[in-house]
Amino acid sequence: MTISFPAVLDAPVSGRRVPLVVDHLDYSRRVLLRGNPVPWEDPTALSNFLNQAHGLLRPDVTLLDLGEYYRLAADDPRLREAMAARSRTGYALRALLADAATARAVATLAATVAGTTRLPLVLQIPSPRAWLAATHPGDVADLDADRVEAAAMYVADWLRGFAEVPVSAVLLDERIAPGADAAALPPVDPQSYVPVTNVAAHYRWEIGLRGEDTVSVGAHEGDVLGSGYWLADDTAVPDARGAFRLAHLPADAVPETVLARLARLDGHGA
Repeated sequence: MTISFPAVLDAPVSGRRVPLVVDHLDYSRRVLLRGNPVPWEDPTALSNFLNQAHGLLRPDVTLLDLGEYYRLAADDPRLREAMAARSRTGYALRALLADAATARAVATLAATVAGTTRLPLVLQIPSPRAWLAATHPGDVADLDADRVEAAAMYVADWLRGFAEVPVSAVLLDERIAPGADAAALPPVDPQSYVPVTNVAAHYRWEIGLRGEDTVSVGAHEGDVLGSGYWLADDTAVPDARGAFRLAHLPADAVPETVLARLARLDGHGA
């Protein structure tokens, strides 16, 4: 059964007053896997890894970063060759998302994670604008609003592969990968993402947007607890202004500090 994101806000499984979404992949990889690769190729191993992290961090949803999955998948020589077969703008992203074997594998992965972590599933993916920039082999100044809308169509078609997965929300990550000239890209225009929002509406998934220090899901604004909160012992707990909190745990955070900051967070807004 799919648990909607509004239901998460109404009754967070952690018992907190303010639900917590935790972006912990880099942190958990260092702490729990001792720097070894995240087992993306093994759905059961990945679920075990996430459950271990959840036991420590007590999030209210499973945040599954499929952008990271595809970033690593794109290094496969077969996919690299397919993405480079045409020079047309947007072709690389279209080829990446249209690869049937990868799409089947990632849908199976998401379904397994949803079933075994037993928390509402939020898929984090690059926004069409960010994904287009990350896969474009040329100058990102070539990318305009029309090309972003075309990229949204590719992403929408790909998302239909998750029709049987109990997805609560899809979080579009607007953060631009390091090395890309974000200023050269067209400004964020949610209207360009209509193909994606239409698919989400059809499957009754909430759509969210994540920026460097902002986050929202549907009509609900959230608060971002960035790296600074988790790296310092004496930072005050920010007042909860939003309907939920998004915690971004940096890879180099100290586990004892993270647990202490979580306890302080819970005590402040549990």
